[in-house]
Amino acid sequence: MISRREFLQASVAATALTGFGGGWSRAAAQQAISEDALIDMAGVGNVTLMHITDIHAQLKPVYFREPSVNIGVGEAAGKPPHVTGEDFLKMFNLEAGSPHAYALTSQDFAALANDYGRMGGIDRLASVLKRIRADRPYALLLDGGDTWQGSYTANQTRGQDMIRVMNALEPDAMTSHWEFTYGGDYIRDVIEDLPFPFLGANIYDKEWDEPAFEPMKMFEKNGVQIAVIGQAFPYMPIANPGWMFPDLSFGIREKRVQEIVDEAREQGADLIVLLSHNGFDVDRKLAGRVKGIDVILTGHTHDALPEPVQVGETLLIASGSNGKFVSRLDLDVQGGKVKAYGYRLIPVFSDVITPDADVAALIDEVRAPYADELSRVVGKTDGTLYRRGNFNGTWDDMICDALISQRDAEIALSPGFRWGPSLIGGENITVEDLHNATAMTYPAAYRSQMTGEFLKVILEDVCDNLFNPDPYYQQGGDMVRVGGMGYRIDVNAAAGERISEMTLLASGKPIDPSREYTVAGWASVNENTEGPPIWDVVEAHLKDVGTVSPDVNSAIKVVR
Repeated sequence: MISRREFLQASVAATALTGFGGGWSRAAAQQAISEDALIDMAGVGNVTLMHITDIHAQLKPVYFREPSVNIGVGEAAGKPPHVTGEDFLKMFNLEAGSPHAYALTSQDFAALANDYGRMGGIDRLASVLKRIRADRPYALLLDGGDTWQGSYTANQTRGQDMIRVMNALEPDAMTSHWEFTYGGDYIRDVIEDLPFPFLGANIYDKEWDEPAFEPMKMFEKNGVQIAVIGQAFPYMPIANPGWMFPDLSFGIREKRVQEIVDEAREQGADLIVLLSHNGFDVDRKLAGRVKGIDVILTGHTHDALPEPVQVGETLLIASGSNGKFVSRLDLDVQGGKVKAYGYRLIPVFSDVITPDADVAALIDEVRAPYADELSRVVGKTDGTLYRRGNFNGTWDDMICDALISQRDAEIALSPGFRWGPSLIGGENITVEDLHNATAMTYPAAYRSQMTGEFLKVILEDVCDNLFNPDPYYQQGGDMVRVGGMGYRIDVNAAAGERISEMTLLASGKPIDPSREYTVAGWASVNENTEGPPIWDVVEAHLKDVGTVSPDVNSAIKVVR
């Protein structure tokens, strides 16, 4: 019997992106693949940056379905990364059904997943990084954050499993977001022992109104002075519980970024890199307003783009999430200017990339104490469970169903998180799978009374965070997921006027603004929220139903 690895090596295609512009050709997408074809590229210039971001504690290979809906508003409408499906394939000249179509879009995801398998795995990332370093020994590895949160073992060890494994990859620097949900004091203690800088130029001490973390690190590589500036997620106290880091303040702090860029140039920097967790649209705006940044390695919004986006003289690099990709950016830097570049977004097909033996052993070691619980089966799915997208995914629908059934609620609210791998129909749902979609440090499933008017306020507020035409006001994740209720949303309407036709699905009647409804949800940012952890709620639901049958959610009508 032919193995999946042999199948992929006989049928998968890869190609490189180099120079200014260019794309993947259909001819290249029909060529046979090997590990060499995936990773190797002709070197350009004298600097190499390797970028990974938003791994969300996924040590092992995963399925991860890219969004089918990713709406851009204002100046971002219709531009990458707000292009999906067939439009994405056309924009980047990708062959439908090809491995890159599978890696980068949701098109035929379930069918292609059976052919191409899982992606990622830190041991595979390690192999990719070693290959690049062998070719470019002066390469910098930069981690965009959201690395230590998002799995059962990360929750159990407060991120120490990820810290140990990531240290083995030898990053040169990282920035952050969800890391702070382990607590500000804890993070300060942890980073004292990191063998690389934890950068955050935009994080301030509230009491002293001064920088709380190292803002920038200067590297000399291959005769080039490279300044790496860290930009942590700017909206921590809004999107996550501020009581977990009460003495810290965050923000975009555009003026501060410009000051550090100018300082770096004064110190002799030839190349300025912003290692950012702002989100793509925020970084696109920032690139047009802050002068002197050569490269922004962007994170937070989980976008994966096979080509850089150029804003003026700044290159924006989007490297995906969950360990699916490694970005390699080669730069020819002469006289403090980028003269040329070569780029490859390397898809990490786990059945093609040979695992690094040492890192694989370390992963097994950190997971060993939890192996039995990780593999415990709690249910089954006969369709694809996924989360990523502006609106409800099937994972979210199942969580909402669990909240309604187990918490005796009429309506369920589930946060618009982007993290959480996918499952393919026919697979068992294990404890590991469940926690990959729910593992965090404030998981209480609350039950409360909310008026219809207040529910509309919640939806409008989250909607404005997502669809405000000014990226600097886009302060959250995707749209809050809703169960038991339908609504109509006009993403281009004015703030406070986007949501209409709110309907209670059980009765088919309009939501009454003055009536109180029983609402269950989880991940409240309020301190001392009471309720069972969401994973217990979902496990109890799965015990009752056995097998879930995910279907397309038609209760939300989107107007754009």
